[in-house]
Amino acid sequence: MKRAALALVLGACAALACEGRPRTWTGTPGKAPTTSLFGKATAKVVELDLSHGAPESTEGGFFPLPATRTYTGLVRALERVQGDQDAKAVFVRLGERALGFARAQEIAGLLGGLRQQGKPVVCHAHGLDNATAWVALAGCDRVWLSPAGEVASVGIAGQMVYFKPALDKLKVNADFLHAGKFKSGPEPLTRDGPSDEAKLALTETLASIRQSWLDGVDAAKKGRSARADMENGPWSPREAKERGLVDEIGYEAEALDDAKKRAGADRVSSVFGSKSQPSEGPDIGELIRIPSGADEGAAGRPHIAVVPAEGSITMAPGGMLDSGGITAKALAKTLRKLAQDDAVKVVVLRIDSPGGSALASDLLWYELRELKKKKPIVASVGEMAASGGYYMACAADRIVAEPTSIVGSIGVFGGKLVLNEALAEYGVNTVTFPASPEPGAASRATYMSALSKWDDPTRQRVQKQMEEVYQLFLERVAESRGLPIDTVRAAAEGRIWSGKQGLEKKLVDELGGLSRSLEIARDLGKLDARAPVVVVGRDESLIETLLVGEGADAKTVERAVERVLREREPLLSAVPGEVRPFLSALAPLMAGETALATLPFALVVR
Repeated sequence: MKRAALALVLGACAALACEGRPRTWTGTPGKAPTTSLFGKATAKVVELDLSHGAPESTEGGFFPLPATRTYTGLVRALERVQGDQDAKAVFVRLGERALGFARAQEIAGLLGGLRQQGKPVVCHAHGLDNATAWVALAGCDRVWLSPAGEVASVGIAGQMVYFKPALDKLKVNADFLHAGKFKSGPEPLTRDGPSDEAKLALTETLASIRQSWLDGVDAAKKGRSARADMENGPWSPREAKERGLVDEIGYEAEALDDAKKRAGADRVSSVFGSKSQPSEGPDIGELIRIPSGADEGAAGRPHIAVVPAEGSITMAPGGMLDSGGITAKALAKTLRKLAQDDAVKVVVLRIDSPGGSALASDLLWYELRELKKKKPIVASVGEMAASGGYYMACAADRIVAEPTSIVGSIGVFGGKLVLNEALAEYGVNTVTFPASPEPGAASRATYMSALSKWDDPTRQRVQKQMEEVYQLFLERVAESRGLPIDTVRAAAEGRIWSGKQGLEKKLVDELGGLSRSLEIARDLGKLDARAPVVVVGRDESLIETLLVGEGADAKTVERAVERVLREREPLLSAVPGEVRPFLSALAPLMAGETALATLPFALVVR
């Protein structure tokens, strides 16, 4: 009976094209479907729906997304459209979803490539910001904007919040140290404004990103230059049309009709987004591996493995500041399996991380170096590979980043907030009882306690520890990149760089996005264009994520789910999603680690 019921469910899914839970996905660029389901070629409009975003990873809460819905899936879909002779026009739903600059730059370039092939690209947005306006101007032939929307192209700026005056009023002391003069992470807690070094690093990096952004818009050459208008919004739909930022004002259905007219076709094929369907016709490169991880289909053929490394870096999951991200335990397990898989010929590590635990970053560097002994690795930088994120990237054979990516931040900081004086204001007294009678024993034994300050000898020892971790970081980069350590030191000191600056500083090998990284991977792995690309999910079971034993019963798992949700809710629920990885990067301090290799501030460029 159960078997019959299962067959019925599977049959229903086949009939309705149910969306499953593949943890990996493969695709082949440049191969067009030559027949429809009925054997006859037909002209069509290809639709890409970006209104729900394109996350780097398949991991979405407890249940993985289909790999076709990831950013890798989007890039592969765009590559396939290039060779699809039936695709006579492209329709892009931008919605009002924000994109980072690095991904916007690559998407604009890929759409621009379709335009150069003579395929009209019609885009519709409910609203455009700095980055999506770049996509629209550089990637679309015709841009539609909803009547009540706006073009919020307003220029780029950074804002920092400094808490020291408030902490002083609360009698909370911030004991923090750093290695690298630009490693300004503690400054919001220890200063009431930026240091000269922090101001210089941020303003010069933002200026470099701004230049790439405006140059990219100018390169579109759509009538008069939109450069001046990109920093003077927001613009209403009418103003945006008058200035040539959009072409038409109307709704999605009207924009789709426009695309159909330009294609001379009524048929619409959705290749990315919630309505996307499997590719038409047989294509040995279009295989989906089942969630169990069984080695079948593409997994048994020579292929490229794309490993998303997104979010903060920690030793293990869990805790109030946990927002998912990269855990040393899970990613190391994945890398070891890839090393043993003979079908994996090359690995693309797709990084979007501000860093985190210095210990976890170094352990992952080691695992990547071990993997590199068996097969090539290409590090593809998304929005950023900063601090611990760059620690991982430097282990690769090649590092590819967009001009607007953030790289570097090679430095270390750490410390603690001290609450004893704040508690004393409310009549709460703290007394320490050291086991040893030796001088300074109390300070040493409680050096990570939030109830006592560091004395000078303890502070000196912590500083020495951080300097040694910083030196190790420098040595890892120098060894991996084949550079003199003095060259690395000159580009380090905790300073951030744009991808363009990183290329000049020898921190990056080539400018480009994921598509270019895959081209390099094929060359290194000696693979042709038909070789599958597999998106690898995080190798961590739900049981491991919940921190319960393999033999846990249903009630134990249910309580664990409630605990995880309860732990994450208080601190992270009110925090904007894009800031959570940066907040999570501080989690190792709460777990007792003293050294962080993380970006010194939350930096999201759009």
